[in-house]
Amino acid sequence: MARIPVSQTQLTPVVLGVVRIVVGLLFAFHGLQGFGAFGGMDGQGAGAPLGAWPAWWASVIELGGGVLVMLGLGTRGAALICSGAMAYAYFTVHQPLALLPLQNMGETAALYAWVFLLIAVAGPGRFALSGLLRRRAAERVERVPAGV
Repeated sequence: MARIPVSQTQLTPVVLGVVRIVVGLLFAFHGLQGFGAFGGMDGQGAGAPLGAWPAWWASVIELGGGVLVMLGLGTRGAALICSGAMAYAYFTVHQPLALLPLQNMGETAALYAWVFLLIAVAGPGRFALSGLLRRRAAERVERVPAGV
């Protein structure tokens, strides 16, 4: 069977796009948990009280930011906000308990902060709705006759 060569430049945007979708989906689920879904914040179905700082607002950022990142809409900005929210969570909730993430149960927050920072810097990769919307807008501009 013949091997089809795939270059790193071809593969990187695809892998980045898949990682963005998976991470965004998982983060959105985490946000839903703050509203009582999937067992809630305590495993018994409890959600954050409306407007409560920081739990309710964190859930809003996690759900909204996760969905935007997953879909690839406003990806860089949404990922930067998600990264900052997880860095805030790490340093205010986890780090005071112990120095290292393994000791303070902050591994998830630390990983989300760094992965979202990577997505904010690298961009959405493939399969982003923003790219599709840009292409459709460009096609509409091309169809408009000159002088109109």
